[in-house]
Amino acid sequence: MFVAQELRKKNIAEYLLYMWQIEDTIRAFDCSLRRIRDEYVSRFDYTEEQKEEEIDWFGNLIRMMNQEGCREKGHLQINKVTLQMLTELHDQLLQSPKFPFYNTAYYKVLPFIVELRNRGANKEENEIETCFNSLYGVMLLRLQKKDISPETAHAVKEISTFIGMLSDYYHKDKEEGLKFE
Repeated sequence: MFVAQELRKKNIAEYLLYMWQIEDTIRAFDCSLRRIRDEYVSRFDYTEEQKEEEIDWFGNLIRMMNQEGCREKGHLQINKVTLQMLTELHDQLLQSPKFPFYNTAYYKVLPFIVELRNRGANKEENEIETCFNSLYGVMLLRLQKKDISPETAHAVKEISTFIGMLSDYYHKDKEEGLKFE
């Protein structure tokens, strides 16, 4: 919860990837709050009060995962909404003539997005979701200490830069309001 709160303020893209990781962490502990408390949260260097807050947060996430039918796969509605907001902002940035650097970054990563989409199981996902799925997939491979090809590493570096730019625009829009016209 504490990490999520900080990431949401600083970098919406990292926040979303972190929340996907939290969903998978909950699944790894069989959606058991007792196991998460005993085997996960107990390892954090938190005060007892912070641990209780963290456990409550996990309890709420587990409840939502059960209610929303994503115990085994998929994403929570709160995470889908975040992705949708980023997708809508992406569309606005592309349609506006005021953001030529964003357009340039997009067209630079578009071939990677097309290739990833053609390889992926879900050809219906939007481009931003494809980017996040690739970043998350590589993050999982790295956590598992698996090899990543130089081509994939290059593609992910470009996608990461692009998504970082989108995240920066998201925060700028929230703080100051972007003018698209």
